Order: sequence, then structure tokens, then C-alpha cells
Amino acid sequence: MASITQYWHTLRHLRPVQFYGRLWFRLARPRVDNRAAPNLRAKSGTWIEPVCKRQSLLSPTTARFLGVTQAIAAPTIWNDAACEKLWLYNLHYFDDLTALNAADRAQWHAQLVDRWMIENPAPSGNGWEPYPLSLRIVNWIKWRMAGGDLSPSAAQSLAVQTRWLAKRVEHHLLANHLFVNAKALVFAGLFFDGAEAQRWIAQGMRILEREIPEQILPDGGHFERSPMYHALILEDLLDLINAANAWSGQLAPRTIENWNTVACSMTNFLEALTHPDGEIAFFNDASFSVAPKLEQLVAYSQRLGIAPAAQATMATTMRHFRATGYIRAETGSAVLLMDAAPVGPDYQPGHAHADTLSFELSLHGKRVIVNTGTSTYVAGALRTFERSTAAHNTLEIDSLNSSEVWGGFRVARRANIIDVSASQSESSIEITAAHDGYKRLAGRVVHLRQWQLGKDQLTITDTVQGAVSSAVARVYFHPSVKQLTANSVQLASGEALSFEVRGGRARIEAAAWHPEFGVEAGSLCLSCSMTAPEMKLHLRWT
Repeated sequence: MASITQYWHTLRHLRPVQFYGRLWFRLARPRVDNRAAPNLRAKSGTWIEPVCKRQSLLSPTTARFLGVTQAIAAPTIWNDAACEKLWLYNLHYFDDLTALNAADRAQWHAQLVDRWMIENPAPSGNGWEPYPLSLRIVNWIKWRMAGGDLSPSAAQSLAVQTRWLAKRVEHHLLANHLFVNAKALVFAGLFFDGAEAQRWIAQGMRILEREIPEQILPDGGHFERSPMYHALILEDLLDLINAANAWSGQLAPRTIENWNTVACSMTNFLEALTHPDGEIAFFNDASFSVAPKLEQLVAYSQRLGIAPAAQATMATTMRHFRATGYIRAETGSAVLLMDAAPVGPDYQPGHAHADTLSFELSLHGKRVIVNTGTSTYVAGALRTFERSTAAHNTLEIDSLNSSEVWGGFRVARRANIIDVSASQSESSIEITAAHDGYKRLAGRVVHLRQWQLGKDQLTITDTVQGAVSSAVARVYFHPSVKQLTANSVQLASGEALSFEVRGGRARIEAAAWHPEFGVEAGSLCLSCSMTAPEMKLHLRWT
């Protein structure tokens, strides 16, 4: 019965297209179209240098993705079942074509492109799946625009790949997958010329005109509520603006103006979800070294002539992104980032974690309190833990998740924010929020949390309404934080952070932080077990 209930609460939120689209996607057998490629379109504007990725091709026959270095000389490597699926996807992306110092590896890149065409016949294998196909189409075009040697055979392959993508758009998955499918169609349509290319543009633009207002919320945040995917989608949008400018006159000026406005809004949102160290907060699926950093995206925007609006500053600053649900509060040396957000769009919460009412904290420019991160997409014990309430800086009740995350990318019953209030003065900021994720328990439990931030202290008050067997609030420290005494830790800067718990029992436990895929670092966790309906955790620093 538990399994049936899980499936019901997972499936009932889906849109009809996710049912019949999935059926169509599995049963349809389109033909590969090997006709001659259209001619290339002459540039009518200027191509601007995009974001440079991190180098992943270490030699002509060695690549490193997700923290794993692997030989890639064998023709079978592209679909090797011994490798993680996401690792193989990355191999098919060809991100290294646009990576740092890519010109120094031009010969390697040309050889790898030739290998891909020979060793990946259409339409079988990972490389012909729509998501890696979309990213590779864009990367090959970017490579050519940067002076890469795209041979006539590669241009022919690019056209064949685009034709296949046009027949395999991921309407059944929606969200970021559908966005990158549309981006690739527009890119290829601008790159090539003629009637067929115009059809690709039209197909991609129909999707983007619907998906941009759907996926980018009024406060500038991406609707999947993952800072990592937000940054990826922002890069996608900037790339589209770049391509539209390079082949000027093909897209309506109002479209490009709208994209510029959306990009500004998205940049401002990303700035708010970025710690002082320049890296993103870990809410939902988020990891370093996957998406570009804020500074890279800001620089790219500026090269394109787009400048986000400046933010006002005062002694205390609070920004509440009401559409997405995230809050940034700053006072003194403290930057507090809070999650009072839905887990994601109801019909596609695949990148959601059970992290409602979690938070992260930086002091003196460095991370101090961190969620545990995302290091794998492989369904299993580690993926299950990293998505769990227990892996985040929030309250876990009766050893259950606030939202029923399961499998690798599924969510059944999910927590809903039922109340948020925020206020600030010249010396402090106070935020209160509650969620109903535990109302499924017999006691109809509601979790209420209050943050009170001052220049040298943070008080977190957790209140549980309803009968529970246990309730544990966790605070995960960054690996640079070391234990000093039973009730204090030492920050990387050398200062002490002390803590006091009222209405609960506190102990420090060993833990781990996962800042990147395939990476783990030892850390500490302050575990606070409630002994009363209300528990206060008081943190103080110098």
C-alpha cells in the first residue's frame, strides 16, 4: 500500500503530456534523415566569447567528469555500461570544445569529433538521446564560431543530429530538458540557412515563447528552485542572445529585448543565492563545477551589453523572492540564505530535496553552515540521503522526510509553505515560516521556524504543533569549521562560534559535505533533539 500511495501522490501532479508524451516517445520510430545539410548562414553581427567551461579533456584519450578520470580510447566507451550514465552524458556533451584554453587542444577536439561521428551511428546510444544531443549541437556550433575546424562531414552530421532532435523533443519531461532542446533547435536554425533551418527556428521559438514565462518566475528565479540549474538556464539564455546578435535580423527585436530583461532579473536572483565566496547555495540539486559561477555569467552579460540593476545597501538588508520562496538576509559579517520555497514545479520536482525551511550561513566572507550537497544522481543509498531532510539544516520529525523524495528524481507528498512573514530594522532581521509536510502524520503536525539575525548572533526557534515521537534539527558545518569545546566551534578565520540550545539536547557528530559530484569532505554536524514543543538554538560569533 505504501508503494501505491507513493505512486499516486507522485503521478497525480503530472500533466497529460507527461503521460501520452512518454508513451509516444517510447513507441515512435522516426527515421534518420541523411539528406545533405543546408548551407551555413553568413553572420550579420558579432559573436561574443561565451562562458569558458572547466577543462575536461586531459589528453586525446583521457577525460575527467564528475571527479572521475577515465580512458576514452576504446570505441565502445560512449556507451560503456561500466560507467555512470551521467559520466557518459558528459562525454557526449563536448563541453571541452568551449573550455579554458580550448584552442591549445584544437587537434584533440577535431579528432574527437571525427571519432564521435564514426563510433556513434544514428540513432542508437547515449549520444542520440535528446538532452546530450541538444548540448552537443550547441557546443559544436560554439566551437565553430570560436574558430574551430568544423569539417564538411561534421556540418553534415550536425544537420542530421538536429533533424533527429526535432523529432525527439522531450515534451514528456518538460522543465530544463525542454528548454535546452528548444535552445539547440534555435541555435542550429540560426547556424544553417534556408527553409529547413527556418523551421528549426520556428519550432524552437514556439517552445521558448511558452517556456520562458513558465520557467522563469516573476522574481527572476528558475521554477525548479535549484541555484545550479538556474545558473545553467541563465547561461542558455545568454547564449541565445549571443546567437541572435551574431545572426541579427532573424529574430524579432522585441524577443531579444525581452530576453535581455529576463537575463537581468535572473542575474539579480543568482547574486542573491550566491555566498560571498562566489559559489551557489546548496538548495535542492546543487553542486559546484557544473554551472558557471556568478562572476562568469555577469562578465558574459557585460560582454553582451547587459547590465543587471544594482542592489541597494544598508546596515541590514533582506531580499525576499516571493515567487520562488528564497530569502537572503545580511547584517554585519553575516549572510543568511533561507529556503521557504516549494520543492519545485508540481509536475516536475525531479531535482527537489526534502529541504524545506533549511538555511545556509556565511560569516566574514566564508561558509560556516552548509547543506550537505549533491554528489551523485545514481539512485541508491547516497542519493537517497542527499535528498533527505536529515541531510539539511532543518527539522526532521519522526525520522521522516518533510517531502517524500524517492527513487532518483521523484517526489510523492510534498511540503507546502503555509505562512511566511519577514521584517527588518537597522540592527536585526526576523523571518518566520511554516510548512505542512508532516500533516500526513496522525498528529497533523506543522513545523514553524523563526530566524532572528543580528550582527553577531542568530537565533533559530523551532515550534512543532501536533504530537510527535521525535524531532531533530541539524546544523551542518563547513569542513573548515573545527570543534573547540562541547558548545563551541572554531571558524576558518580563527574566531569562535558558540551555541546554546533551550528545549532540546545538543551534540556534535561526524558528518560529510559533498561540494561536487564524486567529492566528499569530512565535517561536523550539530544535532539538536527537541525535548519540548519549542526549541531555541542560539548561535553567537565575534
